[in-house]
Amino acid sequence: QVQLVESGGGLVQAGGSLRLSCAASGRTFSSRAMGWFRQAPGKEREFVAAISWSGSSTYYADSVKGRFTISRDNAKNTVYLQMNSLKPEDTAVYYCAADLRRGVTGWGAQGSWGQGTQVTVSS
Repeated sequence: QVQLVESGGGLVQAGGSLRLSCAASGRTFSSRAMGWFRQAPGKEREFVAAISWSGSSTYYADSVKGRFTISRDNAKNTVYLQMNSLKPEDTAVYYCAADLRRGVTGWGAQGSWGQGTQVTVSS
């Protein structure tokens, strides 16, 4: 299985920025999308962003579109999430995931998950 390790989370004030990284090791090849989900305590995990293997296609949840940017560097086996104009509503544990696919209920991950990195946005 591919191993995913997130980093870059932290505490920021509203309006600030963070850049999350997801480093992959082990089985890293996938023809499907990589991406990010997030989950706040007591809430269901929700889709944030996805990117195709080539990086040519990106997808975003409406709540983050225009503020977040997903990218990937396959040579480094790394996926990034640049988060700008952060809001308190963005506070959550952010998870990197492999093999994202969009189904009838929305985006889901068919592959591995990282352990998550905490993002806290204060007002």
